[in-house]
Amino acid sequence: MITSTHNPLVQRIRALQTRRRDREREGRFVLEGVRLLEEACAARVGLEAVLHVTDLDPRSVAALAAAERAGARPVPVTPAVLRACADTETPAGLLAIAELPVPTPPTAPRAVLVLDGLADPGNVGTLLRTAAAAGLDAVYLAPGTVDAYSPKVVRAALGAHFRVPVLTFDWAEPPAAWSALRLYVADMDQGPAYDSVDWRAPAGLIVGAEASGASAAARASAISAVHIPMPGGAESLNAAVAGSVIIFELARQRRTT
Repeated sequence: MITSTHNPLVQRIRALQTRRRDREREGRFVLEGVRLLEEACAARVGLEAVLHVTDLDPRSVAALAAAERAGARPVPVTPAVLRACADTETPAGLLAIAELPVPTPPTAPRAVLVLDGLADPGNVGTLLRTAAAAGLDAVYLAPGTVDAYSPKVVRAALGAHFRVPVLTFDWAEPPAAWSALRLYVADMDQGPAYDSVDWRAPAGLIVGAEASGASAAARASAISAVHIPMPGGAESLNAAVAGSVIIFELARQRRTT
C-alpha cells in the first residue's frame, strides 16, 4: 500500500493531472471515479494502473476487478494519498492511469463539431458528451481550446473521449476531409435560425469562445452563421447549451430522413 504522498507514482500522477506536456510525452492521462473506469473498460482502453482505497462499494469492486482482468495493476493507497492524486475535492475511491486514445480521423465525415478557442473545461467536456450522444463523426479542437484531456474536461465528458474521435487542427491547414462539409458558426443573433437550416447534407457546427465568439479564421471558413431564437429575451446561452441545442437539431433532422 502506498502511504506517502512523496511516492514517485503519486508525483507522476499529479504531473499528469496538471501538465499537458506530461500527458502528451507519456501518452497517458488520469481517470477518476467508477463511472469513467467502467467506460474505459467497456471501450477496451489501455489501463496501466488503478489506485484504490480498501473500503470500496460493490460497484467499485466490480470495476476494479474488470480493470485488473484487462491488464491494469491494482495499487492500494490510503485516502490521503488518493486525495493528493485527485483533481476533485472529495475523490471517489478509484483513480486510473489510462492510455491516451489515438483517434482515427474520419475520411468522409457527415457531421462534425468544431470548438474554436473554448477555454472553459466544463463547456468542452459537455460538448464532447453531446457530440458522442448525437453520433457525430468527430470533434475538432482549434488552437486556444482547452486540452481535451485535462481533468475537468475528462470528468464532464463522462467517457465521450472513447466514443467519438477528438482531434486537433489549425485554421491555417484545415483537414482535407472538410472539403465536402458545409460549416456553420453559432452566433448570438446573426444568420438564419438554427432549425431552419438543412442539416441533412454533410455539415459541421463551429462553436466559438465563450466571451469573444468564433475567431475571424473560423468565420471565414463557414458558409453562414446560425442563431437560436430566444423569445424569452435572454441575451445569450451558455456555449455548451447553445451548441447542444443545435447539435440535437442536426441529429433530429438526420433521424427523421
